[in-house]
Amino acid sequence: MPYTDKTIGAFFEDQVKRLPNHEFIVYPDRDLRFTFSQFNERVDQLAKGLLAIGIGKGDHVGIWATNVPDWTTFMFATAKIGAVLVTVNTHYRSFELEYLVKQADLKALALIDGFRDHDYLQTVNELIPELATCQRGQLKSEKFPELRNVIFIGQEKHRGMYNSRELMLLGDQYDNSELVAIKNCLSPHDVINMQYTSGTTGFPKGVMLSHYNILNNGYYIGDRQKFSEADRLCLPVPLFHCFGCVLGVLAALTHGTTMVPLEEFDPLLVLAAVQKEKCTALYGVPTMFIAELDHPMFDMFDLSSLRTGIMAGSPCPEETMRQVMEKMHCTDITIAYGLTEASPVITQTRTDDSIAQRTGTVGAVLPEIEVKLVDPDSGKEVGVGQPGELCCRGYNVMKGYYNMPDRTAEAIDADGWLHSGDQAEVDADGYYKITGRIKDMIIRGGENIYPREVEEFLYTMDGVIDVQVVGIPDEKYGEVVGAFIIKKEGTDITEGDVIDFTRSRIAPYKKPKHVFFVEAYPMTASGKIQKYKLREMATEQLGIEGSVFAEKEEENV
Repeated sequence: MPYTDKTIGAFFEDQVKRLPNHEFIVYPDRDLRFTFSQFNERVDQLAKGLLAIGIGKGDHVGIWATNVPDWTTFMFATAKIGAVLVTVNTHYRSFELEYLVKQADLKALALIDGFRDHDYLQTVNELIPELATCQRGQLKSEKFPELRNVIFIGQEKHRGMYNSRELMLLGDQYDNSELVAIKNCLSPHDVINMQYTSGTTGFPKGVMLSHYNILNNGYYIGDRQKFSEADRLCLPVPLFHCFGCVLGVLAALTHGTTMVPLEEFDPLLVLAAVQKEKCTALYGVPTMFIAELDHPMFDMFDLSSLRTGIMAGSPCPEETMRQVMEKMHCTDITIAYGLTEASPVITQTRTDDSIAQRTGTVGAVLPEIEVKLVDPDSGKEVGVGQPGELCCRGYNVMKGYYNMPDRTAEAIDADGWLHSGDQAEVDADGYYKITGRIKDMIIRGGENIYPREVEEFLYTMDGVIDVQVVGIPDEKYGEVVGAFIIKKEGTDITEGDVIDFTRSRIAPYKKPKHVFFVEAYPMTASGKIQKYKLREMATEQLGIEGSVFAEKEEENV
């Protein structure tokens, strides 16, 4: 059996009793510190505040925010009342937000004022004009019939919205008995978290995850790093990803580890946080570690407290791994592999694995998870050293895609095996290596991008008759988006026009970095577009080396 069958709220309260005065969350730049006990009081206030405005078990609450201090408060408060926290990518623009709010049937959306150059409040007010005239809690939106509340995370007041401080005050006055009653009726198998992920077909799908899924996965992830109450985890990765909220928050919770989150990634702030708080663990995608190592002030910081952490999201160059272990003192750094549908980690290296294992593989299977590699055509299991699709089964497999039973059935077979879409090999020691992608995914610096979504968006641009999107190798991000467009006759759109069209309507990481105009696409004999040939054309024109994932697709005659 997996480590625990408790709900997140119950497990958290056990830790509060065990470690009341131990620091749980620290924001060094704000000098904001919460012990387990202090944070629990704040969580209960917000949980009761949410109950007071009509949010309860099973309701969907979206959160659109960077790693602000109350992100985790919402995470635990919704868990305690059985509401489903729906995480929203901070890079989303109006096009993607509108889709998510509708598809997820959000009853409430909590948000900050904005991120970088994107004004979230302006976007929300444009999508929901009724906010300008409605009373708080009485929203009736024509576009989003399920949505009843928009909540501003902060103290500022905005038309039609509660703010988080007001919810805390409401919670202070709310009867504690209802919160106790709801906590007592929750099951660890209830859906508690929903994250949107690009998939094999169409637009993003809402992955439904339970307490049981993510709390147990968090425990085993922390266990692979030998986390304890003595550890302090610097967390610069976004909380809306599993990387932040499962590998980060829940790995820390289950081991009594102190979290040191950053509101957004900045290499200088990471180095400063590690030194100030004497962090023992650090997370990031390879590009983050590279940015930290390359910072001109790197040598000014004392990072000798570091021991372990996780590097994930894309393959790690061996030289980068060596530098992280030697210059950053992360001798026990680990590599993890998984997917959101698997809660998310399936395999992870151990703290004493060799550099070769940490750069050439994605580790061994976590406890209580079954993994097999199968031939995607025959469905038969393949042997050691043979390529096959990686499939897993166990406590970590998602409950399904929200309101998409057909897509769920495509991902999880009748025997409960989740099909990853990734091609892998396993060696005689049980270490896995990802060798390609069966599904047509672009991974840009750890962000999953499904080409079909970008294609569907570009189809809406005047002058575009057809478009194909592929991943193009990139030294910094691993892959970036490339768009191959066939123009309508008589139009004169340029690469700049295409990039301008995407600037404010889709997430920046999905925007094409390269645009090519073509007369036709290379095809198989059966009429299938050969995307690998488009990749080859791009790499040749740009004078760059091909991607390790530029596998050739077989012709289906």
